[in-house]
Amino acid sequence: MLHAFLISLAILALLSIIFEEITHINKAKTTLFFGCIAWATLFINADGVANQEVVAHKFNENLLEIATLWLFLMSTMTFVAYLNAKGMIQVMVQKIFPQKVSVRLLMIQVGLFSLVLSAFCDNVTATLVSIGLLYTFKLEDSIRLKMAVLIIFSVNSGGVALITGDVTTLMIFLSGHVKMSELIILFIPSSISVILLATIFSYKIEGFVTTSNDKLTYQKVDVLIAFIFFCTIMMTMLFNILFEIPPVLTFLTGLSIMFLVGHVFRSDKEEIKILEYIRQVEYDTLLFFLGILLLVGMLKEIGTLDLLAKAYAMFNPNISNFVAGLGSALIDNVPLTAALLKAEPVLNTSEWLGLTYSVGVGGSLLVIGSAAGIVAMSKVKELTFVSYIRYVPALFLCYCLGYALTLLLANVVF
Repeated sequence: MLHAFLISLAILALLSIIFEEITHINKAKTTLFFGCIAWATLFINADGVANQEVVAHKFNENLLEIATLWLFLMSTMTFVAYLNAKGMIQVMVQKIFPQKVSVRLLMIQVGLFSLVLSAFCDNVTATLVSIGLLYTFKLEDSIRLKMAVLIIFSVNSGGVALITGDVTTLMIFLSGHVKMSELIILFIPSSISVILLATIFSYKIEGFVTTSNDKLTYQKVDVLIAFIFFCTIMMTMLFNILFEIPPVLTFLTGLSIMFLVGHVFRSDKEEIKILEYIRQVEYDTLLFFLGILLLVGMLKEIGTLDLLAKAYAMFNPNISNFVAGLGSALIDNVPLTAALLKAEPVLNTSEWLGLTYSVGVGGSLLVIGSAAGIVAMSKVKELTFVSYIRYVPALFLCYCLGYALTLLLANVVF
């Protein structure tokens, strides 16, 4: 009875996201409410002090994961907000993209840019930079919406090919089931599926778009901070691989250097302006993450994810992997992958690569299924749960193609 009630809270939270445009109640508020009620219910129903201590321990673990994500998001968003406001992202766009380009070509360029970027840095950073890039072009709302959806799919697709791009890929790699050389081949199905989606989205769209012609005014210190941001991303990957330093620690270090540079090169009045960029962080996004992760943590606590792992073992691995990818659109792929690894399935290289692709890219099928989708939803006003739904058939087709190509290539190569 208790588990049914808790699962119903998670379903209600999902419905509140779906019908946000009808209820006009912010999804961050509803998910946070249901997440808090779920954990309070667990505490109330804990039988005895010992069980209450167990629940408290699990709750603190969940909060630690959330706090780590919050701090990481805050530091990343602050960098990107500053660079975007100073026009540095637009400078990057002018260096990489032509000033005038057809919409069809731009679709493919944006998709591949997001794909490559997300392979080398985390999905949140890749999404923020890609969305910032999007706003440097003069686009119609409908085209901007399509490109935002493309960015979400591309970011998730690029992240599966390297351990620096996606946490689930790193988890499977550290478990010893795949090698770096084996993961690299995922770039091929990822790239092909992204190009297909870009082609579908640009079908029958004619015309050209141009970058904004606003006069760019920035100082040397802005270039220095952009360099610090780039170095922070590189050091985050390097230190995590060599010394297992948590990415959030490296990013906070980079953020502190950014503030120190601002203190040295600017007056106190100008430095305050830098600090104001922190206020541009979308706290609704952070609260949404908090609510979602509280609910996922609750589902993990009551054993729902363990049941999924048991169901996984009942079918052919290739089918189970495909369905696991669909499941990652509703359930955070990190605890889902952790549950599957805990079940210790016996898979060959092809099947492990299939699982890596599916849990990484499957979250793209719903806008709430990945960090990239949640961040993009907070940055693009046209992007909502309902507006995203209309693109699910195209996303599903590209997901199926990418998964099939993964299995085909893996079977041929390995």
